[in-house]
Amino acid sequence: MRLTKRFLIALLLLGVLFGGVFGYKFLIQIPQQMAGFGGPQPANVVEATVQREDWQQQRESVGSLTAVDTVAVSTEVAGIIESIAFESGAAVEAGDTLLTLDQTVDQAELDGLRAEAELARIEFRRAQDLLEQRAISQSQFDEARVRLDSAVAAVRSQRARIGQKTITAPFDGVLGLRRVSPGQYLAPGSDIVTLRRIDPIYADFTLPERFLPDISNGQRVEVRTSAYASVFTGTVTAVEPDVSDQTRSVSVRATLENADGRLRPGMFARIRLLQADQRSVLTIPRTAVNYNTYGDFAMRIVEGDDGLVSERVQIETGAVRDGRVEVVSGLAEGDRVVGAGLVKVRPGQPVTIDDSETPDPAAVSGR
Repeated sequence: MRLTKRFLIALLLLGVLFGGVFGYKFLIQIPQQMAGFGGPQPANVVEATVQREDWQQQRESVGSLTAVDTVAVSTEVAGIIESIAFESGAAVEAGDTLLTLDQTVDQAELDGLRAEAELARIEFRRAQDLLEQRAISQSQFDEARVRLDSAVAAVRSQRARIGQKTITAPFDGVLGLRRVSPGQYLAPGSDIVTLRRIDPIYADFTLPERFLPDISNGQRVEVRTSAYASVFTGTVTAVEPDVSDQTRSVSVRATLENADGRLRPGMFARIRLLQADQRSVLTIPRTAVNYNTYGDFAMRIVEGDDGLVSERVQIETGAVRDGRVEVVSGLAEGDRVVGAGLVKVRPGQPVTIDDSETPDPAAVSGR
């Protein structure tokens, strides 16, 4: 009997304990459920306005920077390096001496050839005197003259050979890394250093063939690189006459001033080809557009019965430039849209404007 009473008391205590826990949770959930009956909570958003801008017509592409002239400086003749007169990465002018090969043997041969030429000259003068005295035949005189001409030609040839052992810069430019050392033997054609002319510098890119009528020499281009925030400007100087039968695109070359040498060959470049005409467009920040497979849309802010509410609007977008998107249809000039934070806004949801933050369209590029 006592065991039964204890069991009942234990059950009673457990019932009181669990009942208190469930009752507490129920009391907490009631205010939350009652609050939900008041409708969706307002979303704090950043506002943007549909603006009208004049955009210059342009074509965008990617390409690379190329040196105007590039040459691998080498030697025409074999020899041992006597001296090196340049440093890696140095700027040089046309005619500057870069490297000299040993000329000791060549100079000795030149001295011998000069002596032979002098002897041939003396013999020729003597032959002239003897010919006037009719002491020798005309053929003997001609032989003396040929020997003199041959000796003089040999001297000139040896001087030219010695000149080939002094390597100079063929044009103004910037040197690459030195690939040789003093005392090294060089065979003909051995690479010594690379020389590039980088002022000005070329920007090579391609455009689809449908844009060919819009391309002409003298057009202005804007070039951006990953290395610098600056925008470099130049002009179109050449258009390939052929259209690639593989890519159906045309190659274009622009020339940019590069006096400070910041632009280097091989750099990846984002290129904007500017047209002469402009057009008026409606734009909104890139952050105000939601792109998806079912179409692009924006959240317009309109006046509701109880204040500002969001409204989903299907839009057609066009070009993207400097973080702003062209709106072809769906919005009108002056419309207010959610400029940032689209993920937290639902159609018909009340919104409040956050004036403490302004979206920076320039910080967003591309889609």
